[in-house]
Amino acid sequence: MPKSIRRRPFLACLAAYTRLADLRRVATIGVLLTALALSLGCSDDGPAPGAAGDATPSAADTSEHSHADASATVATVSTNRTNPSSKAAKGEKAARHPNERPIPSFSGRTLAGTNLSMRDLLGTRLVLFFFNPEVATSTPVARAANTLSGLASANNFKVIGVGIGSSSSKLRDFAKAQDLTFPVIDDSSGTISGQLRLTAPVALLGVDADGYVTFGVAHFPEDSDIEAVAIERLRKEMRIGGGSGDADGALLAYPQAPELGVMAMSNGEILKTSELKGRAAIVIFFLHTCPHCHRALEAIKGILDGLPDDQEPRLVAISVQNAPSAIRKSLADLKLDFFDPYLDPSGDAAQNWGVTGGVPVVTVVDPSGAIIHRSEGWNETRDGGMLRMQAARAAGGRVPMLLDPKGYSGNDACGACHAQEYATWQYTKHSTAFDTLVTHEADRRKDCIGCHVVGYEEPGGYDFFRRPAHLEDVGCESCHGRGGPHLSPGFVPTATEGPHAGKPDYAQVCSTCHTPKHSLGFDFEGFHPRVSHKEIAALSNDERSVLLGGAGPNRSLLPTSADYVGSAACQSCHTKEFDTWSKSPHGHAVATLETKGEAGNAECLQCHTTAYGKPGGFPSGAPVAEHPDLARVGCESCHGPGGDHIGESAKRVGTILSLGDKCDSCVILKVCGTCHDDANDPGFPFEVEQRIDDQRHGTIESAATRAGESAFHVPAHDVTDPEAARSLAAAHDRKLLQHAFEHAPAPSAEPRS
Repeated sequence: MPKSIRRRPFLACLAAYTRLADLRRVATIGVLLTALALSLGCSDDGPAPGAAGDATPSAADTSEHSHADASATVATVSTNRTNPSSKAAKGEKAARHPNERPIPSFSGRTLAGTNLSMRDLLGTRLVLFFFNPEVATSTPVARAANTLSGLASANNFKVIGVGIGSSSSKLRDFAKAQDLTFPVIDDSSGTISGQLRLTAPVALLGVDADGYVTFGVAHFPEDSDIEAVAIERLRKEMRIGGGSGDADGALLAYPQAPELGVMAMSNGEILKTSELKGRAAIVIFFLHTCPHCHRALEAIKGILDGLPDDQEPRLVAISVQNAPSAIRKSLADLKLDFFDPYLDPSGDAAQNWGVTGGVPVVTVVDPSGAIIHRSEGWNETRDGGMLRMQAARAAGGRVPMLLDPKGYSGNDACGACHAQEYATWQYTKHSTAFDTLVTHEADRRKDCIGCHVVGYEEPGGYDFFRRPAHLEDVGCESCHGRGGPHLSPGFVPTATEGPHAGKPDYAQVCSTCHTPKHSLGFDFEGFHPRVSHKEIAALSNDERSVLLGGAGPNRSLLPTSADYVGSAACQSCHTKEFDTWSKSPHGHAVATLETKGEAGNAECLQCHTTAYGKPGGFPSGAPVAEHPDLARVGCESCHGPGGDHIGESAKRVGTILSLGDKCDSCVILKVCGTCHDDANDPGFPFEVEQRIDDQRHGTIESAATRAGESAFHVPAHDVTDPEAARSLAAAHDRKLLQHAFEHAPAPSAEPRS
């Protein structure tokens, strides 16, 4: 997957070693792991407060300006080529985000008879492998952990096993049968798993050198090669290089679009993916009440209108809700009825295309059927411009230059026009420069970060508050300046002497970071071929594959489906909300079925449990008593699956549905209306304000609102006047609720319990 599209982990490291007492103190806050998906809090993806990039217009906005408009900023572009980290003291580290949490301290005795504790392991990155030897999934995941253990020394981490839920003898037999090469703590007593509130029988957990959780995986699809899936995930999360692409050494190889099988709303005809070939296509999954989807559709309309008929991509707009009448009315009211929507009654297309969380999800498919671009959610700063460029590229038209005039655009923006250069960059060490910091537990060191990211301490560049993934690594703009020669024509000086006199003097640019202190023996003439676009493009596929350990870059653009993780996983960061919810009717939803003798009714359980029959959710046909955390209308019933929200590679804003984030007004319809319909809860639309007030539990402003990414962003108000703030919020809620229910689908014909 191209580095610009792959969501990168927010790993932290090399902060002052957390003392055991600190871990115990923070553990009282609670790091609760249900299904070992960790409840890490949100962190904003918006610019840091006061950053010069705060007012950066969107790429879609700048797209309306001419080349001259964009180049008008050239005169103000800095050509400063000093090391951006040179002002930081040696070893100085950035503060952690307040929402980060360390893992509770624990200790145990290994199968070899030695004591092992988190105190002993501080200072080392870890992969913790929790397993119950009596569960079949433990075997392939154990093989994956063993494989990773063989790479641990070279990549500066350790693998530790924790045997749970069985007897010591069975743990020993399993470890011997699998020939485990790493220490295994015997937790057959359940002490550690109880402390972590672990319920999953098999799980993987990442911990950084300071004891802070970085990722958690507890769901392994049964219909897949579990060992291969686990290895791939672990390599990605632990930043282990080597590539994993399908095409060894290929420059431009992208995954083929999966099957669609969607139904046209107008005539019921089925559209297959094979029918897309021969013409570029934009595929969008949308919800008709979602304002971000409206903005995406507006942008798509502008893109289609701006292209000649012979270059216009086909639009495949798929509703994630099967409500034809409501869809038609909503689109007509918004003047967005310029296309024939498709329906996905079975949900198979959404599953195949990785649409398991928020919408919109927009994909660009080229005429060969390959996915060349994918975005989730709708970021006004980048997504409109990126989609316009990629659509033009897929259609074979002239790609407009839509660069951020006040900030750094990122490699993917450059790659839209300079596809081959972008592809060759992915075979260089520059493309994994940030991984190097993570491996060395230095990605929070201020004296290191500047030479491993783009635009550090520059307006619109990388900063520790946002940690924007698209600006990780030594990217295009590190060597060619912000916006390249288009916006920074004076960034690369001209050589005045020697064999390169009169040509761009990249040796001066390289010497900013490749100093004797950090790059001993650096010689520009000898090192330049290793990053030269021309030199790498001239290599054969076999020669290029050697650069990344035998494979091409990972270009899989479809995400892993989000898992449901249970409500207990939310408690550590949302304690007050959890307490309020647990006392509400939602927290005891199955009790109402039990009083009616319907606790085993599968149809009723779909609305009285969390994620019935979905990955990580309440298992179909399972007894209620075996899954108490999921046997209620849990947090994820309203806020969506938490697997992508807490994953270290996930975007903090947009991976969980927040009722406080006005973009998620669609949740009122999509979630509440699914069960609270006329057949089961008549009058709900007229009581909804009171219902929400009765169980309102938000105590903090949503991350999306703070980032200015809420579609219905509440204007700034005087927070010193609580009454005024509450009044404004209530009025705003009424407005968005009215919008949601005006476009509500027809009620279900059959009542549910």
